[in-house]
Amino acid sequence: MRWFKKDPLQIIGFRSYGTDTHFYARGRALEDESIDLEDQHIWHLIVNTWKRFETDEIKGVGLDLKLPDNTIIKVTTDDSGYFLAQENINGLKALANDEGWLSFELSYNDATIKRTIQNRNRFPSEILIPSPKADFGVASDIDDTILHTGVVSILKWRVIYNSIFRHAKHRIPLEGSAEFYHKLHRGASGKNANPIFYVSHSPWNLYRYLELFLRQNNFPKGPILLRSLGNLLRKKPQDEKPQKQKEILNLLKTYPNLPFILIGDSGEHDPDIYMEIAEEFPDRILAIYLRSVKHKKKMIRVKGLIENYKTTQVLMVEDSKEAIAHAKAHGFIA
Repeated sequence: MRWFKKDPLQIIGFRSYGTDTHFYARGRALEDESIDLEDQHIWHLIVNTWKRFETDEIKGVGLDLKLPDNTIIKVTTDDSGYFLAQENINGLKALANDEGWLSFELSYNDATIKRTIQNRNRFPSEILIPSPKADFGVASDIDDTILHTGVVSILKWRVIYNSIFRHAKHRIPLEGSAEFYHKLHRGASGKNANPIFYVSHSPWNLYRYLELFLRQNNFPKGPILLRSLGNLLRKKPQDEKPQKQKEILNLLKTYPNLPFILIGDSGEHDPDIYMEIAEEFPDRILAIYLRSVKHKKKMIRVKGLIENYKTTQVLMVEDSKEAIAHAKAHGFIA
């Protein structure tokens, strides 16, 4: 007799990026815990948070990624259920829509697997192939850059409170940030379609939560690049780069002819990471925008860092109006 019914299986495709000749996609195979993104009652918010972090991953399983032209890419999930698909394939741009999004289908490649919802072993995902009209890309943090999270609060209690007790639909973006990002997306001509990449230290467990927040608040659609909870908790070697830095470096490698604007906040490590990247790629980083946070010691430290920094433009801003004025003055936006 079965006392507990097993949850159905799912595959979450993380919105990623690529080029006309390089396919790069990530995601995770998990049991479907039926997280309700719409329910806003406090008890459901607590339960949903528990489900996000108490995941039942499907490790060592084979997956098929089916492209619109029926090309099949095969991958195997790791011990945490994650997969990474990297393939050199010509003509990917022709498979994307007018906005550069290439949709594909994920499935378990074991035909005997029946534990998917309604036995539909098909899950959507997509990658962005930036438009040739793009003048630059934007790599932006999320926490305290476009979403107030309280990363500088004592013991980060505000982060914990906001993540558990506040629905994504009730989270308020920092004023003017969506407008600024749309202006950057449209660029100087108003028709550039500059790609926006959202790069955060948040774990992949919050992917759907952050995806809903960005969509709900009308931010430009873009890849969302987070990190695994395992990497968040493990002790790193002293010389290992932060995951956010690795992600941005991979963007610079993937798009060698595309300069970037970096956007973050002055509360944590964004200034150090961004300035180190600019030192390595002085001709590729057009500007660094850092949103000021309400923490006196951290602000003093960051001001000291950028006081004599000449490699690229670093602007500390109190609000989006300052960033918009600067971007307009330097020809980044119309």
